[in-house]
Amino acid sequence: MTYDTRLGKYGGKPRLGGPRSTLCISSQVGCKMGCKFCATGTMGFKNNLTSGEIVEQLVHASLLTNIRNIVFMGMGEPLNNYTALVEAVRVMTGSPFQLSPKRITVSTVGIIHAINKLHSDLPGLNLAVSLHAPVQEIRCQIMPSARAFPLEKLMTALQTYQKNSQQKIFIEYIMLDGMNDEEQQAHQLGKLLETFQVVVNLIPFNPIGSSSQFRTSSDQKVSDFQKILRGTYNIRTTVRKQMGQDISGACGQLVVNLPDKRTRENTSLLTDIEDLRI
Repeated sequence: MTYDTRLGKYGGKPRLGGPRSTLCISSQVGCKMGCKFCATGTMGFKNNLTSGEIVEQLVHASLLTNIRNIVFMGMGEPLNNYTALVEAVRVMTGSPFQLSPKRITVSTVGIIHAINKLHSDLPGLNLAVSLHAPVQEIRCQIMPSARAFPLEKLMTALQTYQKNSQQKIFIEYIMLDGMNDEEQQAHQLGKLLETFQVVVNLIPFNPIGSSSQFRTSSDQKVSDFQKILRGTYNIRTTVRKQMGQDISGACGQLVVNLPDKRTRENTSLLTDIEDLRI
């Protein structure tokens, strides 16, 4: 993903900088979490990627452009492939890549036991949490994994993480029309986060097929939600730029289209990650 930071504003003033490239990396084929707004969840869990397969994505991308940032926000739950994740990040921050940990962000639905050891294993890394709802009931409706990782316990783990790391936490919040985008939910989210140092990233929902039960929030609702978090709770809140919808590669749209049985019998086995049709 290529951005030009000069096109954005911070504090009402144009940002400094210029073009930069961010690589969105997958850690698994499929995913066990089953988030109902995510296409990857519909294919179930297939396999963990090895640390080499994770790093290989950076190798191929580096042939195309200079990679400045890495986000583990592709296919899979990174903290459910913890050992490979740690090994891969240590390679990326070493020679020859020499990426700063501050340029690497790991996104999670909230695997509490892994969050508890993440700072110790990978200090300086950015943590992003897929929160998506300010209360447990709504979270369970759209994120089945929330039952295993209750919101109250998750927030306690994040408090400890922030105390130890002294870093801001990124909060990801998908905007689903009529589900979690009302003013009431904006105030609930603000109160939930007001004691934290966070950046909230509002994510417009990307369609995942005609069978999807969700609709994208209107631009006005997204704007109103952002204004409440910023104005009432003084929480830095951004809106994620939508990219990749034209190839069904936008946030939440990644899914492997596997051939049927007859097709598989006439083709060789997939041997490498870049051979998968994603």
